[in-house]
Amino acid sequence: MLFFLKALSFVLGHIPRFAAFFLGGLLGSVASRILKRHRRTALENIERAFGGNLTRLERERLAARVFRNLGVMFFEFNRMAWLDRDAIDSFVEFKGLDRIEKALKRGKGVILLTAHYGNWELLHAALGHKGYSLELVVRKLDSPFFEQFVRWVRTRSGINIVYKVKAMLPLVRRLNSNAVAMILADQNTVREEGYFVDFFGVSAATNKGPALLAGKTGAAVLPVFIVRDGTRHTVEVGEELEFVNTGNKDKDGLANTAAYTAVVEKAIRSHPEQWFWVHRRWKTRP
Repeated sequence: MLFFLKALSFVLGHIPRFAAFFLGGLLGSVASRILKRHRRTALENIERAFGGNLTRLERERLAARVFRNLGVMFFEFNRMAWLDRDAIDSFVEFKGLDRIEKALKRGKGVILLTAHYGNWELLHAALGHKGYSLELVVRKLDSPFFEQFVRWVRTRSGINIVYKVKAMLPLVRRLNSNAVAMILADQNTVREEGYFVDFFGVSAATNKGPALLAGKTGAAVLPVFIVRDGTRHTVEVGEELEFVNTGNKDKDGLANTAAYTAVVEKAIRSHPEQWFWVHRRWKTRP
């Protein structure tokens, strides 16, 4: 099974980029019509986030663009396994990498705060090829066959995978060794593992991991997002986020999680068509 997936990835990954962009957009348009439940989730989320600021037609158009972005990502993901640093540099622009270098000089590691936004898979691959000792925090896929393939693609750039289950201790150790951890902090979580903070004006259960890690290790928290512009991408590393530390662990965790979520929301608002609206972000309720 793995051999077949690798072979298919080789074929899909060597389609010219502009052709893959066109085919991905077409695939996304078809998927938006077939995957009705996911389209309905996207429309519900968009309506919850933007309310009356968007008409029904505007919400439907936004949802369609979301699916097109995901379709293009499908082809780009298969290309990732066959890219080297020079190839990535030819279509990915980097801004603010010096901020990572500056934070690493403190010797306490760096937490890169990001989201399922743009082509988030290309983001970690691009940074991996830049030579960063990157720990990517992900959920293990339900299918062992697809998990094996996806892990193979992801680690081709030299990064390491850390699964969310019992991730705190290994991440603390790696950050204490001055590593870089990338955490996607934009999805729903269960009540016990998160804080309820404002997200598009609605209370949302949000992963408290980044705030707890920063508190335990003193690691710098830097927002980083990858933005698509057709077949090209820009990786933008933002300024270090101030860490609230009053000595009250729970209140500090809540305050920092709220601040991190506000940064994610700001990025999504700038390019809403590039976020993963098909996820049930507000599933867990207070």
